[in-house]
Amino acid sequence: ITMVDGSGNTRSSINDPELLWACRGGGNGNFGVITEMKFRLSKAPVSLQSYRFKSFKVDTIKTKAVLQKWFEVTASLPTSCFSAFVLNGKTIYILLTNADKHNTEVQKVVDTLSGLSEKTTKTTPQKITTALKVFYGRREPLYFKNASAGLYKNFTEIEKCIDKVIDTVLATPGMIYQVNTVGGNIQNAEFEKASSFPHRAYTYFSELQTYWEAPKQEAKLLERFQQVQTMFIENGIQAQYRNYPDINFTNWEEKYYGANYGRLQQVKKKYDPDNLIRSEQSIRTK
Repeated sequence: ITMVDGSGNTRSSINDPELLWACRGGGNGNFGVITEMKFRLSKAPVSLQSYRFKSFKVDTIKTKAVLQKWFEVTASLPTSCFSAFVLNGKTIYILLTNADKHNTEVQKVVDTLSGLSEKTTKTTPQKITTALKVFYGRREPLYFKNASAGLYKNFTEIEKCIDKVIDTVLATPGMIYQVNTVGGNIQNAEFEKASSFPHRAYTYFSELQTYWEAPKQEAKLLERFQQVQTMFIENGIQAQYRNYPDINFTNWEEKYYGANYGRLQQVKKKYDPDNLIRSEQSIRTK
């Protein structure tokens, strides 16, 4: 990377591997303004196949049972696969994608998720450039809040509070609770040494979302949003993903950066000692 630091000097990570380590997972808006990035490329998959599983008009008991089973079957997914569990209103939506050839291991997962769901659809393997267009975002303005709701290793970490979480989501139109698989090469030990991202031991990442159509709806939805976040934190969920920040997190330094925060502070002191590059949750010099 090339970066202009807080004193206006142009810096390069070629001369400082610690700067590159910090910028790989250390969050944006901390050390300076990055003006150039050079990437090591990886070969893209040739194709992508997706499966969608839906259940409608669910209650808390049904949702919890499906979620628990989803955790079980996705724990051993091959690295070519990704899955997401989404509770949107009273609808459960599960996505499964596979960027490799279909095999018996993937089919077992498909069969299990189909057995849990009311409706299953799938695509044929498509060229990666065509398949990814389905997942593009929207262009229109949107009222919403989306934040990290914790990283987990398994279902037992949320078991004590998940009933109340599901109850709240079901009772709050516009609120979405989502859990994504994040295993595979994210847990690669060599990658861990080279980056400051502290949560590679976790295999699931959750996010909480809420959307509204008019400003008058905001206050009530944000109150419900905070209630759910508090449920997780009071039940021991502490690790959070910095790229989905929540301004209401306390002790956010540890939640986002774990044991790496002190080391990141040293990088901050070197490149921005006067704390010119800052936000409410940026790395601090003190």
